[in-house]
Amino acid sequence: MAVSLVIMAAGLGSRYGGSKQVDGIGPNGEILMEYSIHDALRAGFDKVVFIIKPEMREMMDELVGYLKEKKTAKGQPVQVAYVYQDYTSVPDFYHIPEGRTKPFGTVHALLCAEPEVDGPFCVINADDYYGVDAYRTIYEELVKLPAEGKGTMVGYLLKNTASLHGTVSRGICKVKDGKLDTIQEALKVQLYPDGHLTDLAPDTVVSMNFWGFMPSIFPALRTYFENFLRGLPDDAVKAECLLPLMVGEEVKAGRMTVSVLHSKDRWFGMTYREDRARVAEDLRQLHESGVYPPSLRD
Repeated sequence: MAVSLVIMAAGLGSRYGGSKQVDGIGPNGEILMEYSIHDALRAGFDKVVFIIKPEMREMMDELVGYLKEKKTAKGQPVQVAYVYQDYTSVPDFYHIPEGRTKPFGTVHALLCAEPEVDGPFCVINADDYYGVDAYRTIYEELVKLPAEGKGTMVGYLLKNTASLHGTVSRGICKVKDGKLDTIQEALKVQLYPDGHLTDLAPDTVVSMNFWGFMPSIFPALRTYFENFLRGLPDDAVKAECLLPLMVGEEVKAGRMTVSVLHSKDRWFGMTYREDRARVAEDLRQLHESGVYPPSLRD
């Protein structure tokens, strides 16, 4: 039974102006997901599952094909799997509206990974950097999770996740006794140069889609996704089914308890193309300080 890192990489990156998931931003052209993979493998993960669009497969083989030569922390070959987020995995009862081109969001994405997940797993965004300590922390929690009714997440401070270059959406978390109490989606959150944020406290805990579950989550995901589709209007060409909201509903109903972990590392990512220079400099400093080797691919 493998401990898997599931990477959601099928998004279009529309606000960024291109496919930010495969933008080589590290000192040697590394993409952000390579840092997640590197950190996860040294934390103890055994398997990497990529959720991609079918047309990305050849490109992904070129980008991360070297993983078949890599070893886990236990000295075993890294297991690698690809799953596709497309409309073939949408239930037969739902008719895809004319003009819709986007996938159906993070709940749909994670459902696509079900055939390749047989044990504890962590699910992340491809275009976010979560930090070395975060993977160690969530791995230690994952291997202790019971088969059903429990989940975990790494929370980050809102002030460290917003962009000066435009608005973002964030899952705002209320934490009680170390557990997730509620989570609500906040739209159009803006960070301003003086450090203040739109109507929210800077130290608010937010979800950055860094979740840990057992495979028992999948039936609930499927039910939530099907109910979401049944409630859509016939012309819904952009609506997305979001994982934080699904988890929040499970927590509210008492069907799941989610521990909220904290990392000493700083999250960063590229929501907008203007964020790129800062992220590239942050990564360069991490390599120079020895957090990462000269190349992640050797």
